[in-house]
Amino acid sequence: MQLSKRLSAVAALVTPGTVLADVGTDHGYIPIELVERGVIPRAIALDVNAGPLRRADEHIRMHQLTDYIKTRLSDGLKEIKEGEADACVIAGMGGPLTIRILTQSRTVAQAMGEWILQPQSEIEAVRRFVYSEGFHIVQEDMVLEDGKYYPMMKAVRGNIDQADGIYCTAGFQYGPCLLRDRHPVLHAYLLKEQKMYEELSLKLKRQGIERRLQEVEQELSLVREALAVFG
Repeated sequence: MQLSKRLSAVAALVTPGTVLADVGTDHGYIPIELVERGVIPRAIALDVNAGPLRRADEHIRMHQLTDYIKTRLSDGLKEIKEGEADACVIAGMGGPLTIRILTQSRTVAQAMGEWILQPQSEIEAVRRFVYSEGFHIVQEDMVLEDGKYYPMMKAVRGNIDQADGIYCTAGFQYGPCLLRDRHPVLHAYLLKEQKMYEELSLKLKRQGIERRLQEVEQELSLVREALAVFG
């Protein structure tokens, strides 16, 4: 089984030896990959829809992993008991849904040692939520696949260590660890954003659209702040 670049990067963030809850498992690819390689001992594959869960069941049986991966029909983490899993993966969902899943099952989520999150939207809001819940981001990755940029993060419970990343507006927007590590994919993304905002700024100046111009200039300033980290 060959994972996509995005799912491979998500799977690589999971700490070896953890019992994993994979939310929105779809085909069950991540738990199958991690159990098959011996990275984790077992997993619970969760999905809110019966169809994807049946597909996951089929793949798990094909790989002869039914003793190690259990499937469960669940809205987010609702069917997980406190302490049943050490970590959760929530990948490929919108930022607001990611936050809702962690909020509606806060006791279960808080009992876990780590969250592996790959939100598809409103990523800054997800990062801020992570910190508000007493977790902090210790590792991030970002991949470019099929013309789209996908950032992802590992958050663990505990106090913020300022050495772990760059905690500022740009850090929340673009990723404290991505900036700390001067991640090359983030660099490419920021250069693309800078060009887009510069072109848009010139266009708005010619058109005299002041309010939107101010917003674009603020975004451009943030991009430049992040790019300054790369030297």
